[in-house]
Amino acid sequence: MIRNFLAAAALLALAPSAFAATCSASIEGSDAMKYNVSNIDISKSCKTFTITLTHSGKMAKNVMGHNVVIAKAADMKGIDADGMKAGLASDYIKADDPRVIAHSKVVGGGESTSFTVPVAKLGDGYSFFCSFPGHSALMKGTITLVP
Repeated sequence: MIRNFLAAAALLALAPSAFAATCSASIEGSDAMKYNVSNIDISKSCKTFTITLTHSGKMAKNVMGHNVVIAKAADMKGIDADGMKAGLASDYIKADDPRVIAHSKVVGGGESTSFTVPVAKLGDGYSFFCSFPGHSALMKGTITLVP
């Protein structure tokens, strides 16, 4: 009886860590112009969410670079158009673009980078995409806020 009670108490003590929100995700982009995920679940309990992007290919960033941009899905085309004008030196993001919630730098083959997203700025209809010219047609996904 006491053994069962102690076992139950031990499980309950561990329960909070088992249900703790994971406030990070990893994304991989390749020379095939694809991400390895199409959705990122972000817990509403996270204050910030860290995304790590790894470019698993071999091509240089000026040829097949990738980044991750977080914004409303409806703003993607406008961000892309303005980013193309901004160029690689600006990571294909217009300076101080208010439509962009967060973004990574552009990385080439074998490189990786991380950036932080303020979760309070997210809501329904947000997505992630690569703003390297022409990439967002294939390299995009949704962001889902979960309890």
